[in-house]
Amino acid sequence: MQQQQLPPGEMLPKNEVLGGYIFVCNNETMEEDLRLQLFGLPQKYKDSVRAITPGLPLFLYNYTSHQLHGVFRAVSFGGSNIDPTAWEDKKCKGESRFPAQVRIRIKKKCKPLEEESFRPILYHYDGPKFRLQLSVPEALALLDLFKEEHI
Repeated sequence: MQQQQLPPGEMLPKNEVLGGYIFVCNNETMEEDLRLQLFGLPQKYKDSVRAITPGLPLFLYNYTSHQLHGVFRAVSFGGSNIDPTAWEDKKCKGESRFPAQVRIRIKKKCKPLEEESFRPILYHYDGPKFRLQLSVPEALALLDLFKEEHI
């Protein structure tokens, strides 16, 4: 099986420090993400997720509701198949559909942000797609938005 690589626009430039990370879910997978306190992405994000270190701020984008949830923090290093049974592939028992994983904790419970409020902060490529790796200024700007929306 050929390893897929992320397009260059989806990775932070090599000279930038990772300031945060956005994981993606839908209404179906969001509950499992929060119950397991584990975020995951498809295999092609493996190298990108491995850059995550404990303490890094994380966010969860629900593409069904177009809302960004936060604020979470990484409590493990990003890795592969931390829990291979999470989001199990029904065709391949014991294999996760989202093996690029990190353990998380809720750092601060906030109201979700609507897309129009956070989208201008993010780096966009290929039309509406945005980069999941966040620079330090992007992560700080998102954290500021969540401060305004604190529950």
